Amino acid sequence: MRDGGRLSAAIEILGEIEGRHRPARLALKAWGDASRFAGAKDRAFVSGLVLDVLRRKRSLAWRMGAEGPRAAALGALRFLWDWPLERIADAAAEEPHGPGPLTDDERRALEHPRDLADAPDAVRGDYPDWLDPSLARVFGEARADEGAALAERAPVDLRINTLKTDPERGLKALASVDARPAGLLPNAVRIAAPDPSARSGAVEAIPQFSKGWFEVQDLGSQLAAAVAGEVKGKQVLDLCAGGGGKTLALAAAMGNTGQIYAYDSDARRLTDTIRRGDRAGARNLQVRSPVNPEPLKGLEGKMDVVFIDAPCTGTGSWRRHPDTKWRLTPEALAKRQADQDQVLDDGAGFVKPRGRIVYVTCSVLPEEDEDRVAAFLERHPEFERRPATGDPKLAEHLTADGDLRLTPRTSATDGFYVSVLEKTR
Repeated sequence: MRDGGRLSAAIEILGEIEGRHRPARLALKAWGDASRFAGAKDRAFVSGLVLDVLRRKRSLAWRMGAEGPRAAALGALRFLWDWPLERIADAAAEEPHGPGPLTDDERRALEHPRDLADAPDAVRGDYPDWLDPSLARVFGEARADEGAALAERAPVDLRINTLKTDPERGLKALASVDARPAGLLPNAVRIAAPDPSARSGAVEAIPQFSKGWFEVQDLGSQLAAAVAGEVKGKQVLDLCAGGGGKTLALAAAMGNTGQIYAYDSDARRLTDTIRRGDRAGARNLQVRSPVNPEPLKGLEGKMDVVFIDAPCTGTGSWRRHPDTKWRLTPEALAKRQADQDQVLDDGAGFVKPRGRIVYVTCSVLPEEDEDRVAAFLERHPEFERRPATGDPKLAEHLTADGDLRLTPRTSATDGFYVSVLEKTR
């Protein structure tokens, strides 16, 4: 495909996402299935342009002075991909597959865009207006900068599995994808975000991946698991295990001592946990599936750690799933808050005296974070908040209450919130 065809495809997919409210992943897959002529580079180009537009949809519309997929796609090529004006004009006018010649207004906007400095915070930060009060509570005057960081392309982070290898050998195995130490944790490595129009390295194709040497996991997620502290020989319940990323990080930290129980209310998600646990060599893992009656019976009041990676809006992962910020609604946020209250109440029953809950969200919204912790402590006075970490490298990321808050802007991770709650009586 030539530039014009790729540009037209991206505009078409963006229209599908906007008009039919389809998730970007499904819209891109549908286009790929119907476009067998498109090669791997074509698919990378189209996908990269679509996702970059979704990351910066509001600021692109402001700079172009126009709404809609076409204006945003043209603006992304100019302002994000640094294409010269004439290359964009040639692509748009390309016969027969281009989306049509540039208008005079489009040329003017591409040559002399509106200044983003004059835009409202929600436009500069590329997030919906209704979230501005929430983000202002957390970030104050920095909320537009935090939003802009959540609109950047994300790197690929990996956790080297110490049950199978060590950081030095793991890095050598990842040399072909130019992995580097990610910092903050000794077994975390990072592959820089590729050029948006290029294919990223296939980590899964590296032989050691199938041997369980490493797992794809954002550094923020790894840090959230590390907040569980010393867990060797302990009894640990991962109450919302999902696909098992944090479960396996905890299992590795335990060094196959003690016992880790993985549970999720959706039994289908646990099938991946079983497979990944086998590959990782986690021998102290018990998967408790809801398909069985009373799957958590016998664990009440016996856990040293109840790890709750709570269901949330995922606002902290907007870099990776940018379409979700435009589909999020106040009603969905309220539903998640109710889910979080419920899972915290459920988790409390499994904690033994002097045990602790580690409450985690991949959200940057206070309604899902400190508000839920405050409400839980009111309902459960037997619990008290404890500092999330004593690691001096993370001290700058602690809130006034001692909780951990990570963001792309401050820690170069996805957005995460972690609170540690100890059962004191």
